[in-house]
Amino acid sequence: MDSGNTAWMLISAALVVFMVPGLALFYGGMVRAKHVGNMLMMNMASIAIVPILWVLFTYSLGNEGDGALLGGLSAVGLDGIEGVNDSGVPNLLMVAFFMTFAAITPALISGAVADRMKFSSWCVFLSLWSVLVYTPVTYWVYTGWHHTGLDPAALDFAGGTAIHINAGVAALVMALILGKRRGLGTEDMRPHNLSILLIGTGILWFGWFGFNAGSAGAADASAAQALINTLVAGSAGMVGWVAVEWIKEGKATILGTASGLIAGLVAITPAAGFVSTLSAILFGLAAGAVCFYAIMLKDKLGYDDSLDVVGIHGVGGIIGGLLLGFFAEASIGGQDGLLFGEPAFLLSQIIAMGSVIIYSGIMTFIIAKALDATMGLRVSEEQEYAGLDLSQHGERVYSTSDKGMGMVIDLTDDAMATEPVEVP
Repeated sequence: MDSGNTAWMLISAALVVFMVPGLALFYGGMVRAKHVGNMLMMNMASIAIVPILWVLFTYSLGNEGDGALLGGLSAVGLDGIEGVNDSGVPNLLMVAFFMTFAAITPALISGAVADRMKFSSWCVFLSLWSVLVYTPVTYWVYTGWHHTGLDPAALDFAGGTAIHINAGVAALVMALILGKRRGLGTEDMRPHNLSILLIGTGILWFGWFGFNAGSAGAADASAAQALINTLVAGSAGMVGWVAVEWIKEGKATILGTASGLIAGLVAITPAAGFVSTLSAILFGLAAGAVCFYAIMLKDKLGYDDSLDVVGIHGVGGIIGGLLLGFFAEASIGGQDGLLFGEPAFLLSQIIAMGSVIIYSGIMTFIIAKALDATMGLRVSEEQEYAGLDLSQHGERVYSTSDKGMGMVIDLTDDAMATEPVEVP
């Protein structure tokens, strides 16, 4: 066992776990106050359910085997997972690291269905989606036909295709099936708390260093390249988004800054250990600018992606995968791209991403329609109006007092006066 590599992978796994509550806060700050608790719970449900499935059988199906489409059941219950890999890292630790990726992927989808999906249906959906969509896709990308059936092999350093494109397509399908939020276009649906959103953004960026640099599998030069690329791509994503926003809207916003950062991080994820640092800046700039316009399309196309999962994760992942086809350098890691003399690699990237888009879209549609016909996907109009915190969980994130009394602040006089009022 290599103690340095093992220590780094222990830290990286913990960092990715921390991303799940970070995502919960990021999404939670973006919804209205009456739905924030439900958003927190939807994210935490993912890290409650998926790891159990991973240990029982999805790790085995998604990683162990030599077939083209799906693994086998040789490691059910993690049977036989022992020893260390070529980097001197315990194989059991790598299973745990991969588990954190499996847990956060369906959590990304929750942002597209915010404010209107039954929590019970969400729990069943994320379970089925993890088994039927994420598991085979991650096998294709890292073990199966993307790796062995394409020449040259498609690359995905840390999950641009397996995670972000996969979840982005599923988010689009779910948004279309669920329909629009009630009151969209007539009610104020701006983020209820930008401070919480920014805290969540910071946690996500912090965790992303484990997400990307940890995907090197060791504390080595590849991890260092991935780490610095993750830093500069996030920074460039903010610059790209805010620059376009400032030109178009005349203002730079906190929401835009956070969204641009995430877009840059998404785009560099598939390429973090395969491109130069200068290229990583271009990844971030492109993602920030293009994803800004991508989220504008949802109104024109008529779907309600509540928290812009499609425009940021889906589109950002596609941008990253395509740019990787141009800017990959074998001298850094992996494979040369189009700009370094290998046009066939770009074609492999397109085929790999296209297969995931088609498969994820079809399978998500089948799962969603089956659940809608049995359990129902959407809460009632009364429950949506009352807020999913109360209707789905029987609690409020922002409580006032046992009697439901609040305080009104009167700023008309120098001395502030307060009086109790009923909270609706």
